[in-house]
Amino acid sequence: MDDSELLLRQLPHSVEAEQAVLGSMLIDPRCVPEVIDKLRPEDFYLRQNVEIYETIYSMFNYSQTIDPVTVLEHMKQNGYYDEEQSRGYLLQLMDTTPTAANVKEYIDILRDKTVLRRLAEAAGDLTAMIQEGTGTGQDILEAAEQRIYAIRQGRSARGLTHISSVLVDVYDRLSELAASDSAIPGLSTGLRDLDRAISGLNKSDLILLAARPGMGKTSMALNILLSAGKRSGKNVAFFSLEMSREQLALRLISSECFVDNKKLVTGKLTEQDWENVAAAADSLNRSMILIDDDSSVTVADINAKCRRVENLGLVVIDYLQLMQSAGGKTRSGENRQQIVSDISRSLKIMAKELNVPVLCLSQLSRANESRTDKRPMLSDLRESGAIEQDADIVLFLYREGYYNRDTENPNLAECIIAKNRHGETGTVELQWQPEFTTFNDMAWQREED
Repeated sequence: MDDSELLLRQLPHSVEAEQAVLGSMLIDPRCVPEVIDKLRPEDFYLRQNVEIYETIYSMFNYSQTIDPVTVLEHMKQNGYYDEEQSRGYLLQLMDTTPTAANVKEYIDILRDKTVLRRLAEAAGDLTAMIQEGTGTGQDILEAAEQRIYAIRQGRSARGLTHISSVLVDVYDRLSELAASDSAIPGLSTGLRDLDRAISGLNKSDLILLAARPGMGKTSMALNILLSAGKRSGKNVAFFSLEMSREQLALRLISSECFVDNKKLVTGKLTEQDWENVAAAADSLNRSMILIDDDSSVTVADINAKCRRVENLGLVVIDYLQLMQSAGGKTRSGENRQQIVSDISRSLKIMAKELNVPVLCLSQLSRANESRTDKRPMLSDLRESGAIEQDADIVLFLYREGYYNRDTENPNLAECIIAKNRHGETGTVELQWQPEFTTFNDMAWQREED
């Protein structure tokens, strides 16, 4: 194999850009925060450049002075120092860098080369999978989508990450929360008491909302969807396996304009109702709500569709037991409990991959019907298996008025927080308004004891 063939087989990289970035940091330490914010050690291709950048990266994390002398000293401590080459190479980096003022352009070149390398690696892995026959076409397609999505999001599809890289992200998140005016870290549900109890809907969380039929699961989900779609500034996606898009739109209009749902279903509207509906429709037009009513959707389908949504903030699925197996097929001899467990696990993985909260509705078994106290428990989850294990938060809806019409307040609803990885469990009281199929806060206590 001649030299030209070897060069063709090398993955895309730019020696000049790598040297210019490192030289800029050595010439002008004010460039360092900007470079650290944009590049990771794996963005460099040549081993020698990776070692220098790792040294500077580590020094920056410890707030140490960065200049050619201190960098050389830390390279010695890290075992990267070569008596003959290291000092001369650092001087060469500074000498060959035209100006530190163009560091942004050098960074852009490096990031572009990183994308090309990851694409080349992904293409090679997929080709190997096809040649080895290790998966079906659907499996390889799913793997391809995952790899491309990971590249698009600017992160590696696999591999170990040093804690120093994670700490930078944690500090960024803490700074973002400190600067925020919001009292909760996550996306608001629109229900203040519930927000305070669960700290809102947080990124990468799988939130399970479960109840017996008729308790208002879909209504609660649409309440949350409406609030997030209007106020979060992000796109929110609703996947309905049970109701059509038109039915969902009617429910949203009813919640938004407080027109009796029965009137909307029958079309018996007064002139004032029409005005209210028009105002609600205008408000919904300006919201960022996306709806999908494909009743045969799988987790893989949802994942693929959500990857294409820019600025995604929330995914809502109604409901878990209606979904097909995570891979889109039912294997022979596989029971429903195993299928639901696979779906639940896939949903948690999807929430982490998309880095958004995923709210999934679920049915409950009839076990509570035989108890005196009919409030749901974790063991009531239908085909529970891994569902309660995978979920970060489990919410149950319960209305005493559903079972006992003579109760003092038939429209009092309880949102039972049965599991909460971010805090305590407990019960939040809500007001159920059946004519508008919506939940509201109870009277807000402005003066706390």
